[in-house]
Amino acid sequence: MKQVGPGAQSWRLSKREASGAWVEPLVDDTEDVSLDFGNEEELALRKAKIRHPLATFFHLFFRVSAIVTYLLCDWFSKSFVACFVIILLLLSFDFWSVKNVTGRLLVGLRWWNQIDEDGKSHWVFEAKKVSASIAGSTEVEARIFWLGLIICPVIWTVFFFSTLFSLKLKWLALVIAGISLQAANLYGYIHCKLGGKKSISKVTSRFLSQQMFQRERQEEIQGMDVLKDMEIHNH
Repeated sequence: MKQVGPGAQSWRLSKREASGAWVEPLVDDTEDVSLDFGNEEELALRKAKIRHPLATFFHLFFRVSAIVTYLLCDWFSKSFVACFVIILLLLSFDFWSVKNVTGRLLVGLRWWNQIDEDGKSHWVFEAKKVSASIAGSTEVEARIFWLGLIICPVIWTVFFFSTLFSLKLKWLALVIAGISLQAANLYGYIHCKLGGKKSISKVTSRFLSQQMFQRERQEEIQGMDVLKDMEIHNH
């Protein structure tokens, strides 16, 4: 009896599989993996501490420069007019950049004044709705924004009292201008931040007042119906 080697047996097996006589099903042990490329961008945004470095820099640059110039102006210049103009320009640049650029980029808030067709002036305060993932990535920027926005007006307030008590009245107008410009931005952005809560409270109060009015109206109608029934029974 002729023996068949292992090579011939394997050739016969492959031949049978090719002819379709007996084919064992192949088991796929691989797992389906979903590739979500959007999550990579979201993770990158979360890891980024400062997404707008230029806006963050200029948010602090002009206001800090104005304070430093006010403190050291007597050292590098004897001209009061030159120091006054430089500080006022820095304060003006700070007011414009914070109002129009850094507030919108760092915290998603903005405010402005517009005049309607009737000539009436209206103040508009807006807050951008941001998802939780993007908001978490700008937490450092938000802290820098609010700290700079709150601390600098306090410093100018200290300058106001020091100027007043030291009788340096020539600097008083400049200090008042610094307080006014930076307090205006502070008030505007606080109003933007709290505007959503105020609108919600207004809607809630209106809803409650409407519910109370409807209940009182229903009670009045029920009372009138009772009186009519009593009159009918008396007759």
